[in-house]
Amino acid sequence: MNGDSFDVIAETFTIEEEIKKSRFITVLFPCSSEKDLKLALTNLKVEYPDARHYCWAYVAAEPGNLFKCGSTDDGEPSGSAGRPMLSVLHGSSLGEIGVVVIRYFGGTKLGVGGLVRAYTAGIKRALPQLSIRIKQLRDSTSLVCDYQQLPDLEYLLSKYDCLIENKTFAAQVELSIAVPISKKAELIQSISTLTQGQLLLQFVK
Repeated sequence: MNGDSFDVIAETFTIEEEIKKSRFITVLFPCSSEKDLKLALTNLKVEYPDARHYCWAYVAAEPGNLFKCGSTDDGEPSGSAGRPMLSVLHGSSLGEIGVVVIRYFGGTKLGVGGLVRAYTAGIKRALPQLSIRIKQLRDSTSLVCDYQQLPDLEYLLSKYDCLIENKTFAAQVELSIAVPISKKAELIQSISTLTQGQLLLQFVK
């Protein structure tokens, strides 16, 4: 992770193993909010019905974020599933990631230590196999310019890796822009220089 980007999981990944006759299915998936986690959990309960436990953990922000995260043991002994799973996610250097481990009980109790190992083993095995992409952190803003200024502005914005999310053409052109956080200050100065102070790029935060 650097100042304005971090690695995230690109697609859902599933891995399965049997431990002392219990079936453990580990599903890792992109997760940018608690809502994403709940949706994934609902779908997995449909896909894997009648399991004994659906333990989960998620980090819905940059890697290691201690606030936008959560976990549950879902009926397993306290501290034997959710928290260890979350600890592995926090140590993974990945952001916006969720995991549900589905357990079909095989009749043999594993003990707290055994459960910790069982619920984290699939995640640890899966992490090196995940498809990873880079998420760029951006701030959104808008800019109104004259038509003759548009080509030079578009070139400048592309130079700073900005995304033009929308264009509205009226008496002037309004651009909705997503700007990499680390490049905001430099871009503000460059636009002011380009337009000789006619246009000033401003951000809410």
